[in-house]
Amino acid sequence: MFRLLAKLHLERYFNAKFILGIDLIISFVASLFALAFLQLIITPSKLFGEFSLFWLLGTIVACSIWFAAFKTYHTVIRHSTLREVGRFTGAIFGKELSLALLVILFNIGNLSHKLIIAISIIDGFISLGLLILIRVSMIVAYDLVKAKLKEHRKRQNVLIYGTSDKSVAQVTRLQDSSHYHVLGYLTYGQRLKNHSIANCKVYYFETEASINFLKERFDIDAVLFSNTDEAKSEQERLIRYCIDNDVKVLFAPPIDEVIDGKIMKQSIREIKIEDLLGRPEIKISMNEIIANFQGKTIMVTGGAGSIGSELCRQLATFGIKELVLFDNAETPMHNIRLELEERFPDLKFTPVIGDVRQPARLDFAFRKFKPQVVFHAAAYKHVPLMEENPCEAVFVNVAGSRNVADKCIEYGVEKMVMISTDKAVNPTNIMGCTKRLAEIYVQALGLAIEQGTVKGKTKFVTTRFGNVLGSNGSVIPRFREQISKGGPITVTHPDITRFFMTIPEACRLVMEAATMTSGNQIFVFDMGESVKIADLAKRMIELAGLTLDEDIKIEYTGLRPGEKLYEEVLSNAENTEATDHDRIRVAKVREYNYDDAVKVADELESLARAVEIPTMVRLMKRTVPEFKSKNSQYEEYDKEIENEK
Repeated sequence: MFRLLAKLHLERYFNAKFILGIDLIISFVASLFALAFLQLIITPSKLFGEFSLFWLLGTIVACSIWFAAFKTYHTVIRHSTLREVGRFTGAIFGKELSLALLVILFNIGNLSHKLIIAISIIDGFISLGLLILIRVSMIVAYDLVKAKLKEHRKRQNVLIYGTSDKSVAQVTRLQDSSHYHVLGYLTYGQRLKNHSIANCKVYYFETEASINFLKERFDIDAVLFSNTDEAKSEQERLIRYCIDNDVKVLFAPPIDEVIDGKIMKQSIREIKIEDLLGRPEIKISMNEIIANFQGKTIMVTGGAGSIGSELCRQLATFGIKELVLFDNAETPMHNIRLELEERFPDLKFTPVIGDVRQPARLDFAFRKFKPQVVFHAAAYKHVPLMEENPCEAVFVNVAGSRNVADKCIEYGVEKMVMISTDKAVNPTNIMGCTKRLAEIYVQALGLAIEQGTVKGKTKFVTTRFGNVLGSNGSVIPRFREQISKGGPITVTHPDITRFFMTIPEACRLVMEAATMTSGNQIFVFDMGESVKIADLAKRMIELAGLTLDEDIKIEYTGLRPGEKLYEEVLSNAENTEATDHDRIRVAKVREYNYDDAVKVADELESLARAVEIPTMVRLMKRTVPEFKSKNSQYEEYDKEIENEK
């Protein structure tokens, strides 16, 4: 009904002829009432029928003339004022006067002058009263309908997918919502046809035509999913049907999350590509993790970055003693500080502006706060940029990681968790190799402690990630920005694939690895199936309600320096060992002597400071023999090293 009313465009004027027609009908009805009243008080004569016919026909003619003269039907009804009453009074007076004079002049009905005057007065009052009443009624009706339309536009009619406990809970959650009106549930197939749950009807769909019918019949604006698993299961069916029929697809995050006893309401939002790409939620033992960190001082390097900031959010819920954020990015650090202050008012935390390349600044932070656990997330991560700036990659990823690890030993940190990447496996670029070199140093240091050649108690653990959905500078925010500008979306190669995980997923892996480690292990994650980036771009175009090649195009720009067409599978049986967790494995890697690792780290840092790029890259390749450059200027060094053998 509301869609039909909306199509009337109530903000526009009614047609003047339409208004005139209404006024003439009202005047005709008023004259009928007046004549009926007259017949109640006098005995009708044979001539009275002739008079009535003349009076009714004359009413139509006279009203047409006088309404036109006073332009009563040229006003905007919703803006009517007392001036309109004056116009009606003048028009009705003119009508009654002209009809009375004609009746007297031609002696129609042979009625007395007093009777003619009486019927004119009665007719005039009834006509004027009805016209004013109808005008007021139209104004009131207009306001009511417009208010309803406004309320309807403000509140979206939604169907909640499924009938699970989470789905039913959404009804209670949204019953007082000013934004959403729940009409019922939506399921596939007719199994629950004509059923009701929590006073809401269960609707069903089987084909795209079903969704179109529900939209047109019940004014459906959106379908709401209560969890990502259900959305993933329907991404090739219901979600496509909704997109093709201009029905929004919404996602409701968990109803609440408890933070220091405070319930934080989450906002319903439109579903994102990240919701459809992630795998089933990792099952971890939260009690063990909380016990592992509760009451401790924890430092997160790179604490303002994508992974680092999410680590801070999750750690803030564990009852830790103090949180130290260490990062050199001023604005992101300011933003995460404001967020933590707002969301976790009881959390004791300190943001420290500093750079892992500066041992003295790190020493200050370790000396002042004495962290018991350190999460090392600070790194340079963009492959093409690091291919062009290899010295900076070595400074941050190799020397910076070494500085953090050494301070952990010096200040007796219990555990250091380093964030690595799948690009460290058989690296084809500078960035991946620097992360592998960082792994080598940290693991060699941990082994030296175990062997007693280095004094210390710190346990070192490394976690390797795939690409993180939605992280700063990653492909999804880039595609989203390109779509908002109308395209084109740029993809390097039609066959390029990547493994993906969500930011919270990555951080849960870090937490679990930090809890289960015995030290000196590199944990990898079962990344599931790889995703073709071109398909990802097409899916994002669809979710935006656009059509590929019509509204927006995809352009292929060619592989960038150091970029692989396919990433390495992290968790196959040949290069990993199983753990107690079915989604986490331990990488089989070559162990390095600590003295050799120190020597390489010293030499690489010295060469980076001197910007001796060729010598530095050659040393990287000799230290990490599996480092073979792809689509890069450094491929020539691979040939040199091969010839040396």
